Amino acid sequence: MLVNTLLGAALIAQYGPPMGPDRTTGLPFATRSEVLAVNGVAATSHPLATQIALDTLKAGGSALDAALAANAALGLMEPTGCGIGGDLFAIVWDPKTNRLHAYNGSGRAPAAISIDAVKQLGHDRIPSFGPLPLTVPGAVDGWFALHERFGRLPIQDVLAPAARYARDGFPVTEVIAQGWEVSVRRYRGFPGFLEQFTLQGHPPAKGQIWRNPNLADTYDALAAGGRDAFYTGRIPQTIEQYVASQGGFLAAADFARHKGEWVEPVSTNYRGVDVWEIPPNGQGIAALQILNILEGFDLRAMGFGSPEYVHHFIEAKKLAFEDRARFYADQSFARVPVAQLLSKDYASRRRALINPNRAALAVPPGDPAGADTIYLAVADRDGMMVSLIQSNYRGMGSGMTPPGLGFMLQNRGEQFALDPAHPNALAPNKRPFHTIIPAFITRDGKPWISFGVMGGDMQPQGHAQIVVNLVDFAMNLQEAGDAPRIHHEGSTEPEGRVAPMADGGVVHLESGIPHATVRALVAKGHRVQASPGIFGGYQAIMRDPATGVFTAASESRKDGHAAGY
Repeated sequence: MLVNTLLGAALIAQYGPPMGPDRTTGLPFATRSEVLAVNGVAATSHPLATQIALDTLKAGGSALDAALAANAALGLMEPTGCGIGGDLFAIVWDPKTNRLHAYNGSGRAPAAISIDAVKQLGHDRIPSFGPLPLTVPGAVDGWFALHERFGRLPIQDVLAPAARYARDGFPVTEVIAQGWEVSVRRYRGFPGFLEQFTLQGHPPAKGQIWRNPNLADTYDALAAGGRDAFYTGRIPQTIEQYVASQGGFLAAADFARHKGEWVEPVSTNYRGVDVWEIPPNGQGIAALQILNILEGFDLRAMGFGSPEYVHHFIEAKKLAFEDRARFYADQSFARVPVAQLLSKDYASRRRALINPNRAALAVPPGDPAGADTIYLAVADRDGMMVSLIQSNYRGMGSGMTPPGLGFMLQNRGEQFALDPAHPNALAPNKRPFHTIIPAFITRDGKPWISFGVMGGDMQPQGHAQIVVNLVDFAMNLQEAGDAPRIHHEGSTEPEGRVAPMADGGVVHLESGIPHATVRALVAKGHRVQASPGIFGGYQAIMRDPATGVFTAASESRKDGHAAGY
């Protein structure tokens, strides 16, 4: 199923771009109709989660209630990408106050961990898996904080559908089954994993029924005991005992002190629309920096998929990502010059570094002073729109699966640097650099689009491409997500565990980018590889302010769909 989407550049050169039934742009890629509705819409990466969101709306729930119900379901149905062992970020348009609200639900490092403690265990970087990359899971705190402000239904009603599916079971879908198979190979050696995430040691296949009674019990505990049931009492105590037995630092006291925070979203204006992201410790402003740099070029004249457009996009990404590696961190521990990084003057200076004829092998960070995830969008008839993203980081997470709870703990701590001078250096109670980012677009001060793109460092690249597709190339909401994507990797990383980029990195292109473009990029000095990159998954909802009609989209890279009523 995924072969057509993930064809590498070599196959593009051999077979040429696929042709599809595009009706408005004439572009060579397949797409389908948008979803239109007036009462409410939802777009998620699993059909049953989308249905749960719609059922919640029909029962009188707000868009936020529906988003949380869908998120709980995805933690069960798509554990390869999310779960309550992970973190959460959300942007909500509130029609009562006519403004955006943003929540940073990322967790902090254990109080007992330190750079010296990790190095004394023989590590020169934080491992990807095991007990050392653990941070406090912030998703549940985010659920309750968001629900307290924007929920209508009792939390018991919100969590009930997911708990019911966890007990009764559901058929596993195709893309998730593929990810589950990879996960079993990766995690089978970690205690508790096989017992809670396999069928007698094997991953559930497409169409097999999966149940998770342990997760159902955990959801029931949250419904009965609220937020405190997750951050005090039996659950964190169980986690502490398990983690200690594996040689880790995460403790019940770390859960007890955790609290997410409401933050002010930040924006840039791109050709008349305002694009909104959550400020660091996340990477959302990288998308805004890319857009600021690209605004100085006539992308529409270049044309979608042209060598000129793809080259300028890659070079803008390289510049933004060097700043990402140098400056983005927890603002409680490091000064992040957000306003300066997003200024148009700074973008102009960075833009001047782009050579239109040659790929840069290395670029410096500027001087502004002088991975797997789920994303979902929901909207209700009152005009509330929710942009929510949630993840355990690398696939299912750390491999740490405490007994009897039905979820895996995230490995976000891998993103910390072990260099004490680095802004993103590991420290007790510090939040790591974060990849998951929800996005929102307003137009003339009114809500227009809630959207997101999943997939590690693909996310800001994907956000910028969606905006460019909508604004510069006049695609509709569905086409903007279905259009073939560009993924550049190899930029300097925020955790500093590999050397800074010196070879220009690697370009991955989806099928639909013309092979003439591939040849031209190679001539400019880009390394274009045939191996498939991470192109993410996309959901979006658009609102027409004049009619109140919602448009929703969900593309083919995931199992999900968009629906309304």
